[in-house]
Amino acid sequence: MLYSKLARFSTIAGAAMVAVVCWGASGSLAVADDVVRFGAPLPLTGPLAPEGIKQQQGYDLWAEQANKAGGISVGGKKYKVEMVYADYQSNTPRAVQTTEQMITQDNINFLFGAFGSGAAKAASTVSEKYKVPTIAAAASSSQVYDQGYKYLFGTFTPNDTLTTPLTQMIKSQAPDVKKVAILARNDLFPLAIAQEMEKSAKANGFEVVYFEKYAIGTLDHSATLSQMKSLAPQWIFVTGYINDLLLVRKQMVDQQMKAPVVTMIAGPAYQDFIESAGQSAENITSASWWHPAEEYAGKDIFGSTSNFVKLFKDKYKSEPDYGQASAALCGALFQIAIERAGSLDREKVRDELAKMDIVTFFGPVKFGPNGQINSLEPPVFQIQGAKPIVLFPQAIKQGELKLGVN
Repeated sequence: MLYSKLARFSTIAGAAMVAVVCWGASGSLAVADDVVRFGAPLPLTGPLAPEGIKQQQGYDLWAEQANKAGGISVGGKKYKVEMVYADYQSNTPRAVQTTEQMITQDNINFLFGAFGSGAAKAASTVSEKYKVPTIAAAASSSQVYDQGYKYLFGTFTPNDTLTTPLTQMIKSQAPDVKKVAILARNDLFPLAIAQEMEKSAKANGFEVVYFEKYAIGTLDHSATLSQMKSLAPQWIFVTGYINDLLLVRKQMVDQQMKAPVVTMIAGPAYQDFIESAGQSAENITSASWWHPAEEYAGKDIFGSTSNFVKLFKDKYKSEPDYGQASAALCGALFQIAIERAGSLDREKVRDELAKMDIVTFFGPVKFGPNGQINSLEPPVFQIQGAKPIVLFPQAIKQGELKLGVN
């Protein structure tokens, strides 16, 4: 079906289908064929499409596994998982509109948040108004969770949990690195993490010699990079999404910009970035919220981290990154909360999410009072030999920091 020119479709474990949905006389949602409908507004086209597609892969893998096991158990009865997707075309106002349509027209039971901190925050006003429990798979900025909302939860720890260990590592292992230059996409998450980087850098004795924002959709960074180069920074820190960072990296190479340390967040965690950047990705550092090298014995549907990785590789023929894993985690957490509630009642499921304290394939999950997860230690890694090598934390460390990005 089509609403306001937004592509919309629903799937049960990957198969296209049409579901009949109606409201019961009591006001609770009644779904034909015993399915639970999960809405997922995503940027499946436009500049954020690579990230949106990754989230969809995570949701689909979870839905497939849940349905292979017979579905979600609700009060002794099994309900199949149905995913309802809508493409908001990498446009935040459309993400808000799509979220409202999913609730009021598609009659979803529960929601996954829109991609990124900006869109997730904007769309959460709608889900909060309708009291629909929502888990955001890709929103880390504290500004998303400072609204006093009851129904919003997120699986990414705050941005400083990435920048603090990163700056501490460079300080201890690269003592000659003193000057930092920061370039940030002017969007909620990329700007917020750049600001956290500035704080972390100054707190650890670095001199921030440059801090600049670039507009969404910027294609020519040459003047900005030229100015940055003139300051001879020893650490270049750039934020944005995969297409932004690939473009910046190419233009850095064009200007023959070199530095002992180059950090980019969040693109290098994706295999797409490594393959597209080629040799220019070598020795770039980054940080993310999960890595397949982690090993947890989870109590969710995936069980161990290694089992999740295997299932993902079997389905998609590639290794999962943190975005795909976080999306799958969100589905698994909803499943746990629904089964513990023994009901599809939104209030009961929301309450189960709020008191969640469980080990999953992704790591320990516990939400703070504001709904943001506060129980993870995100890894820092570096691209070495065309692979992400974990440098921190010590428990999953795979290699040593290498200096020099040409």
